[in-house]
Amino acid sequence: MPSLAHIDVSRETISRLEAYQALLLKWNKAINLVSRTTEEDFWTRHILDSAQLFRNLPDNALRWLDVGSGGGLPGLVVAIIAKEKRPDLRVTLVESDQRKSTFLRQAGRELDLSIDVLAERIESITPFKANVLSARALAPLSELLPLVSQHLEEDGVAILPKGERFREELKKAQSDWQFDVVVEPSMTDNAAKILTIRGLTRAAG
Repeated sequence: MPSLAHIDVSRETISRLEAYQALLLKWNKAINLVSRTTEEDFWTRHILDSAQLFRNLPDNALRWLDVGSGGGLPGLVVAIIAKEKRPDLRVTLVESDQRKSTFLRQAGRELDLSIDVLAERIESITPFKANVLSARALAPLSELLPLVSQHLEEDGVAILPKGERFREELKKAQSDWQFDVVVEPSMTDNAAKILTIRGLTRAAG
């Protein structure tokens, strides 16, 4: 099993992540939380892929908003790591599917996590003023940035995993938006990148 050495978590946190994996795979038999084809490689494809986002958490962040959480990726993984590394961080997961949101609440209780679950569409919730916003495999960047603009604190960061077409998504988004972006390689997928976006404003004109 690949390590989380890049985050340096305790054995207790590893055990909690393993418990989350077992719970999700149990529920996945009845609810499509992740693709069945990724179950065998779950630790790398989902746990490590989500955990790497934690590296970009700002020191002063208190509110992390995960949009389109599905089975809790990356939101529950972030909350599990934060329980050890950043206990002051509150993670809110937004998932409009009622069955998936039920899973998220159950997982939060069983894993003793400080999370909130909003079973609503992200477009319908009050502006959140998050310090960090994440979204994994939810929508193209040009569709995500209006949500980022609505729910992110002015000095906050959006941490967005993207696939091999990230350059195309960035180019399209930059026609309507201005922002600073740091592009980092994914630790789990050679074709993927992690985009960290700050200073988002509408493009002039």
